[in-house]
Amino acid sequence: MPRRTPFKHHRFPRNIILCAVRWYLLYPLSYQDVVDLLAERCVKVDRSTVYRWVQKFGPELTKRTERHLRRASVDWHVDETYIRVGGKWRYLWRAIDANGQMVDFRLTARRDAKAANAFLIKAIERVRLHRPVTICTDKAHAYRRVIREINHRYDPHFDSIRHIDRKWRNNMIESDHAAMKRLLGYRQSFRSLRTAKATLSGIETIRTIKRGHVYDKQPGVHGEIAFIAGLFETAA
Repeated sequence: MPRRTPFKHHRFPRNIILCAVRWYLLYPLSYQDVVDLLAERCVKVDRSTVYRWVQKFGPELTKRTERHLRRASVDWHVDETYIRVGGKWRYLWRAIDANGQMVDFRLTARRDAKAANAFLIKAIERVRLHRPVTICTDKAHAYRRVIREINHRYDPHFDSIRHIDRKWRNNMIESDHAAMKRLLGYRQSFRSLRTAKATLSGIETIRTIKRGHVYDKQPGVHGEIAFIAGLFETAA
C-alpha cells in the first residue's frame, strides 16, 4: 500500500519544501537565513513556515531513509555531549561505528547510568541482529557497569560485547561531536525537547546521506538532492 503524501494541504510544492529543509539541516543557517535564500529565488516564505517544515519533514526524512542505511559495523564509539534545551543543559548521547556512520542518538535530562543504559539498549535494539562486538567509551565508570549488565541481559554466560575505555581511542566520536556542533552553530539552544529531537533527527540523517552511508545515492550535491527527492516520490 503506497504511503500517504506528507505534502497534502501544503501551499508550496514539494521541491521548495525539501530544498528549504535540506538547507536548514545541512548548513549552519537560521530560519531567517533560509527565508532570505528563498527570497533570492522569488519565493516568499516566513520563518514560522520554515520552522514547521523542519519539525515535520526532519523526522519524516529519518523514517524514509531508514531502509536505505548501510549496515553499521560491529565496532562502536559511544560518548555524550551537551546542548541547551529550554534554558537548561541536556545531554546528547551518540553512537557511531568505526566508519563514522551514525548508529543512534538520544537526548536526556541526566547523565547517569540509567540514561546510558537506556541509550545503549535503544541503539542495540535498533540494529537488531548486528549487535556491537566492541564499544569504545571514555573512562566514565557508568559505562563499564552498564555494558556488563547488557551482556548479562543478552547472554548471561558470555561477554559478547567487549568494553574499551582508552580515552584516546574515542577521538573519532569526539571529533564528530565537534563537527555536529559546528553545524548547529548558534542554534545550540532549543526551546523544547520535542523541537530539539526533531531537528537533531533531521541533522543526523542529512549528515548520514552526505557521507554516503546509504545505498542508491550518487556522489555530490546533485546526488544528495536526487536521493532525498526519491525518498518522497513513493508517496501517493
